[in-house]
Amino acid sequence: MFPRLGIIRSLRPRTGPAEFLGKVIMSLNPETVTQALKAVIDPNTGKDLVSSRCIKNLSVAGADVRFDVELGYPARSQHLKIRALIEAALASVPGVGRLDVSIRSHVVAHAVQQGVKLLSGVKNIIAVASGKGGVGKSTTAVNLALALAAEGARVGILDADIYGPSQPQMLGIGDQRPQSADGKTMQPLEAHGLQAMSIGFLVDVETPMVWRGPMATQALTQLLRETAWSDLDYLIIDMPPGTGDIQLTLSQSVPVTGAVIVTTPQDIALLDARKGLKMFEKVGVPIIGVVENMSLHICSKCGHEESIFGTGGGEKLCAEYDVPFLGALPLDLQIRLEVDAGAPTVVADPEGRIAGIYQDIARKVAVSVAEKAKDMTHKFPNIVIQNT
Repeated sequence: MFPRLGIIRSLRPRTGPAEFLGKVIMSLNPETVTQALKAVIDPNTGKDLVSSRCIKNLSVAGADVRFDVELGYPARSQHLKIRALIEAALASVPGVGRLDVSIRSHVVAHAVQQGVKLLSGVKNIIAVASGKGGVGKSTTAVNLALALAAEGARVGILDADIYGPSQPQMLGIGDQRPQSADGKTMQPLEAHGLQAMSIGFLVDVETPMVWRGPMATQALTQLLRETAWSDLDYLIIDMPPGTGDIQLTLSQSVPVTGAVIVTTPQDIALLDARKGLKMFEKVGVPIIGVVENMSLHICSKCGHEESIFGTGGGEKLCAEYDVPFLGALPLDLQIRLEVDAGAPTVVADPEGRIAGIYQDIARKVAVSVAEKAKDMTHKFPNIVIQNT
């Protein structure tokens, strides 16, 4: 009626509870954690954290796991989301106790046109351009810069429109003048966390710049190279409209990491946007993507939606030239009122729907830059040939 002694022994645990738990903990190692982290997909890049080499300083001590997540783009608003994905992935790993995760961003300089040197104090330059005026390029440029700054990046903006500078008004600092500490370089002005420079800071608002192309180009080059930019992750250049002498000179001599094309859905605007896109292609500047502005008008009284300038033009352009579509912005009175008041949408209404669109576009731009080849010129020694 009673089981034999051998059977009773086989039913007993071979180890005590403490020893058994110790074996589970001992089986936890960095490789086990790494395998689990391969399932964590960065929602902004579409790649897992392991293959994209974002996991740094991984260590396992008993049940405690610690590591850093280093993103190549600014993403302050994304930290909680990424942390939640990591916690969910490691929750199913046996033996994981305390989890210590630090998420940070590290923006580096990336390759530019062949034969063009990087600008001192600036890691990456992004040109925001359009084929024609009146499509909201300057408004897009300043909100893009502010969105990158809101994500934690150090950002500057250069108003490259010598004949019609608008950034002083949009940033609310049109009455200020830059200073020079050494008599050789100018200190950029600051507004809403941005470093800014424009010809509009140096001349009276009513003074027309009656200059021929070479003079305007030289003035712009001075503004760019004689401004003491301070450790910028990104410098946004608000390009003048068109594809003339200034645009071509900038594209050939300024170290541009990539270009963003702004257009409206209208066929006439798209014709000119194609010209701007082809210009950057010819001088070896990568196209980061296209932003479609004034995509849709929503009546503030009745909510009726109307595509005043047409539909799908920006996406059609992207499909034709195989470049990314970064996003579409509405034709909204709020955007115009806020830039005219010197507080663009991203700072005037940071939690609003339109600011969210700008922030999505900014993240796509930053991710695109992060995925480009890094600048390695600083790793090569200077070779000097001398007669001996």
